[in-house]
Amino acid sequence: MRSVLAMPVIVGRKTAKERFAGAANTMTCEGIMRDGKALQMATSHELGQRFSLAFDINFLSAEGVTELCWTTSWGSSTRMLGGLIMCHGDDFGLVLPPVLAPIQMVVVVVKDTGGDVGRAASALVDDLKAIGVRVRLDGNAEQGFGRRATDWDLQGVPIRLEMGPRELAENSAMLYRRDTRNKNKVAIDGVVDEVAGLTTQIQADMLEAATARRDAFITDCTTLDQVREVAQAGVARVPWKAVGASGEDSLAASGLTVRCLQKGDGTLPDTDEADTLAYVARAY
Repeated sequence: MRSVLAMPVIVGRKTAKERFAGAANTMTCEGIMRDGKALQMATSHELGQRFSLAFDINFLSAEGVTELCWTTSWGSSTRMLGGLIMCHGDDFGLVLPPVLAPIQMVVVVVKDTGGDVGRAASALVDDLKAIGVRVRLDGNAEQGFGRRATDWDLQGVPIRLEMGPRELAENSAMLYRRDTRNKNKVAIDGVVDEVAGLTTQIQADMLEAATARRDAFITDCTTLDQVREVAQAGVARVPWKAVGASGEDSLAASGLTVRCLQKGDGTLPDTDEADTLAYVARAY
């Protein structure tokens, strides 16, 4: 999730109330969306021998003894797509990290009267493909540029290069980043080198920006009253001993859930021990 989706996640242990029914332990990756709500992005359930006992799942050991299996259940599925959209997307559409994007870059011919721009754009696309960039040529200059730019924004393509007769005459093009919506002029013969490093930079910048947004939502609390106030539109981090099972029930009545428990150093606790931190938020 961090290296491909550029999504920071809070990794922790589910409380007894929140863990998978019948599991001995449930571990989770919690993503914080742009509106401050939490989304359970993935879980790993330690089932022990409970389900193998119920369903008679066994194996023959090396010693020839029939034993019950130790089982797990884990994964991340379609909700990960929703998390990607809600974490990075904006009012203009999708924002896809380059590592994941099926199209990492589009070269758009803004206007082309004699065909020179189209030929230059096509050659540039070939050069970009040669270095492994997943690039698409948009040579449909008959359609208005504004409509096409909007469409590429909606699709979340990380990089857009805009070329027209004026840019070609200046041996330049406009390079647009979907994540920041910033444009800058680059020399056409320097585009390949620029893009070679830009995909990596955008990936890192998106993770950094998402992490900053997430951290801005997190507030340290010490009482349940503070938690209720903060978690209405953000994430409350509070000592689990200040919440406990009874406090968890009380928070649930306000539509708030303990998303996970975590040690102070960010690692997972082995039990619902008192010295852990609880992350509380509204959830999707």
